[in-house]
Amino acid sequence: MRIALLLEYDGSAYHGWQLQAGVPSVQEDLEQALGSVAGAPVRATAAGRTDRGVHASVQVVHFDAPAERPLSAWVRGVNAHLGAACCVRWAGAVDDQFHARFDAKSRSYCYLLHNHRVRPAMLRAYSGWCHRPLDVELMQRAAGKLLGEHDFTSFRASQCQAKTPIKTMHSCDVSRHGEWIMFRLRANAFLHHMVRNIVGALVRVGRGAAAPEWMDDLLAARNRSLGAPTFGPQGLYLCGIEYPPQCGLPAEQLVRLPFPPL
Repeated sequence: MRIALLLEYDGSAYHGWQLQAGVPSVQEDLEQALGSVAGAPVRATAAGRTDRGVHASVQVVHFDAPAERPLSAWVRGVNAHLGAACCVRWAGAVDDQFHARFDAKSRSYCYLLHNHRVRPAMLRAYSGWCHRPLDVELMQRAAGKLLGEHDFTSFRASQCQAKTPIKTMHSCDVSRHGEWIMFRLRANAFLHHMVRNIVGALVRVGRGAAAPEWMDDLLAARNRSLGAPTFGPQGLYLCGIEYPPQCGLPAEQLVRLPFPPL
């Protein structure tokens, strides 16, 4: 039986989703916990391979259960074997052809930025930081340039393994909440470091170092070296994944901001 899970995790405890020798990963912790409940090895596949330090308020995973267990065992039982930085929020049986990665229609990320002259202490592992005043209206104008289908090479990490840099941005919004700025992006797929590079470019616009129209030039250039520095992973969250209704996942739980008051 193929089972789908909804996870959340604190990325500061891990070197990313993917299994890596000698360092903690979400995949390793989850597969060990699943294996303990199943009584046999389990391999899990995620909708998105988050990097070191990147968090997830929503992550979708599928695996083929080697033993029959009640769905509650894949939630409470697995959580009993997971560390405090990761938990399963939901489990359900899905079609044997369901694929957490390839069936996803879109993914949503948010980036939380502390915009204050003094760096944060309590949320230093959960937010980015910019000490210069930022103009949210200018950043929103620049963000609008990214909507639609584009070649996002200028926002692509050099080690990106995606087959094509052409992606479709469905939404890109910037909002201020006191000292905090939230960036919310939804696209059919994202390139490696794409969100963090976009945040860096928007911050350059927000502090007045570039006009919003610079985003048009950057897209057209298709040259990562002309972009802004990559922002750190601390403020980045995978916060939503969209699937066709026939996949049978609970749509109301597939989008979830990490900080509800924002």
